[in-house]
Amino acid sequence: MKLITFLQTNERLLFRSALATLLIAFIVLSFFVLLIPPKYLDIHISEEIQEKQTPILNTIMIWISWFGRTPVSIVMVGITSLFFLIRGYKKEAVLVVSTLLSGILGLAFKMLINRPRPSKDLVILLEDTKYQSFPSGHVLFYTVFFGSLILIILHLKKISYKIRIFLITTCLSMIFFGAVSRVYLGAHWFTDVLGGFILGILCVLIMGYFYVKNDRSISESKN
Repeated sequence: MKLITFLQTNERLLFRSALATLLIAFIVLSFFVLLIPPKYLDIHISEEIQEKQTPILNTIMIWISWFGRTPVSIVMVGITSLFFLIRGYKKEAVLVVSTLLSGILGLAFKMLINRPRPSKDLVILLEDTKYQSFPSGHVLFYTVFFGSLILIILHLKKISYKIRIFLITTCLSMIFFGAVSRVYLGAHWFTDVLGGFILGILCVLIMGYFYVKNDRSISESKN
């Protein structure tokens, strides 16, 4: 109870601290990949993940990564937002559509940092890629999209406990395996994936703040 009371009392401070921590972490990581070429950490992790390659696993990883392609992600966002809109959840539909902004944000950082993709002399390339490497656009989108779905699942009261757990587990799995697939396919370094994840969590926190803000304003006005 004391922990819950502490969290509620210091909610704004904790929220701002989390945002500041994530922002600093992303800036530090950005300078790291900008100034230091991929050495032991990135290459070692890529080697560890890629040494377990099999034809079946190749197909699975390609399939998981397929959802992060721009045309597919746009269709996926459109269908999901339309579902919420039809069910009368307009705010949720807007939240889902806003996840597409992560693509613009990720592309802007790619152009700014301009980190080359992993080359075939260092990793096994199982996917043709374009644009720069940092941060991973797939991981950024997966984190923002599935992270937003987790926010919605936690926020909606009509979802049963078992279905809630199943959906949240599925979303978390897509984020995790989506990140692993990018390194497995040779499309990104580990630090690219980490950058996409950190930036994605930062976006989810900001989007989540505005998502629940209206509800709090309504409840406060009623009180």
